Amino acid sequence: MAVALVATGAARAEPLRVMALDQCADQYVLALAPEAELALSPRADDPDSWVRRQAEGRRRIRPTLEAAVGFRPDVVVRYWGGEPRLLAALERRGVRVVTLDDATDFDGISANIARAADGLGQAERGRRLEARMRATLQASAPKQGGRPGAAYLTAGGFTAGPGTLVDAMMRAAGYDNVTTAPGFGPLSMERIALHPPVRFVLGFFDELRADWRGPGRHPVVRRAARGRTAAALPAAVLTCPAWFAADGVAMMAKGRP
Repeated sequence: MAVALVATGAARAEPLRVMALDQCADQYVLALAPEAELALSPRADDPDSWVRRQAEGRRRIRPTLEAAVGFRPDVVVRYWGGEPRLLAALERRGVRVVTLDDATDFDGISANIARAADGLGQAERGRRLEARMRATLQASAPKQGGRPGAAYLTAGGFTAGPGTLVDAMMRAAGYDNVTTAPGFGPLSMERIALHPPVRFVLGFFDELRADWRGPGRHPVVRRAARGRTAAALPAAVLTCPAWFAADGVAMMAKGRP
C-alpha cells in the first residue's frame, strides 16, 4: 500500500503534458500554462508570433499522430492545426482536445481564453489574462469627439469589413470602418487615389518578404498614406484571435486625430 501511495503521489506531481498543433495554440499555452511540459508547433518562434521569445528553447514537434504518440500529451490545443484523423485518434486515446474559435470580436476572444484556460486547468490565470485585455481596451477607448473614418489595408491589397476581428479592433479604437462590405476583400487603388480615408490602418507591412510587390506597396498607396497612417500593425497582432488584439487597438488609438 505504501508503494502504491508513493507511486500515485509521483504521478500527480508530474507536470501537465500539453501539445499545441499550430502557432495560435502555441501562444495560448505559453501564456496560460508556461510551467507545463509543452510540445509546441514548428512555427512557435516565427517573427509573426506575439510570444515568440517565450517559445525560445522549448520543444517543438510536428502535428502528426506519430509525434503525438511519442509525446503522450494530456491536453492538445488547436486553432486550425491538426487534420480530422489525428484529432479523432487523440480523442480515442483519452486526450482532451481544446479547439479555439475564429473569433470576430472581443467577446469571442474572451470565450477562447476561458476555453483554453479551462482545458489547461488555469481558470484563474485565464481570468487575469482577460481582465488585462479588457483594461487595455478601456484605456484605448475614445473619451470624446467624433469617429474618423479609416481603412484597413494589407501589403497584399486587402481590406476588412464588418464581421472581422479587424473591424472590431478599429471600432474599439474609435474609428468608423469605411469598408462596408463584410469579410475580407481587395481595396481599389483608384478609390485610394481619389478618395483617401482620414486614416489608414496598415497590416502585415512588417513582413518584408511577403507581398513585396503587392498592391498595398504601390506608390499610389504610399503617397495616400503619408501623414494619414494611424498605425502599422505588425503581423504578430493579426495572425491569431487572441488577447493581444487589444494591444493592436492601443496602437491604433495613438494615431486617432
